[in-house]
Amino acid sequence: MQNHIYFGDNLPVLRKLPAASVNLIYIDPPFNTGKSQSRTQLKTQRADSGDRTGFKGQRYQTTKIGSMAYTDIFDDYLAFLEPRLKEARRVLASDGTLYFHIDYREAHYCKVLLDSIFGRASFLNEVIWAYDYGARTKRKWPPKHDTILVYVKDPAHYTFNADAVERIPYLAPGLVGAEKAARGKLPTDTWWHTIVPTNSREKTGYPTQKPLGILRRVVQASSKPEDTVLDFFAGSGTTGAVCVELGRRFILLDDNPDALHVMAKRFAGVQNIQWHGFKPM
Repeated sequence: MQNHIYFGDNLPVLRKLPAASVNLIYIDPPFNTGKSQSRTQLKTQRADSGDRTGFKGQRYQTTKIGSMAYTDIFDDYLAFLEPRLKEARRVLASDGTLYFHIDYREAHYCKVLLDSIFGRASFLNEVIWAYDYGARTKRKWPPKHDTILVYVKDPAHYTFNADAVERIPYLAPGLVGAEKAARGKLPTDTWWHTIVPTNSREKTGYPTQKPLGILRRVVQASSKPEDTVLDFFAGSGTTGAVCVELGRRFILLDDNPDALHVMAKRFAGVQNIQWHGFKPM
């Protein structure tokens, strides 16, 4: 199972991929927030004269060990996305699916663009990923969700494996009986899932890293073993990590060198990866 990771502008690479060659696309493009997205990595050690107070009043000293960042500013966001999304539709197999992950600022504009490229009949779902972390403004309802727009190449013939999706607990298990409660239920189009916790083993330190649980649900539902999954805004490589876990091939693209370094570390020891434009250390 050959996997591919490309460093560079995704559009020229997409144009070289064969038509109908991938079964599933997940993308999490920059959200056009107008800001520089960054994350600082800290190392924390016990120290009596430290700069932070932790559990039970214990003092800790923090040391900055690195940071990662990318610029999330586009003068014409839809003009940036349009040729890439047209290529995405071209490379999708006839039963393929696109998951387009975006935030509330751009979701409505992006849906109109996707409708024009895929056709409104190909729109399958608007999935809401709801989470709860960070500051809460008191000037409006605090925004605590992302939108994932789901489109299929052919609305009469597409992959959706409901039985393969990890089930979730019933909120009131006593009302459904022991058998149903033990089996759990299929998630709806609203996904309650935490972000990647600060102290989690899956944390890479990359800005905007998405949880394995979100990508696992996407890949389980909309692909089959040995299918090819494409992510052309790959970031920390979470899509590829889930593909390794679930037995899918992957193609990852990103133009941020920090992303490639994170992926090189994340996929160390994984066989059958061909790197393009980047040589892992």
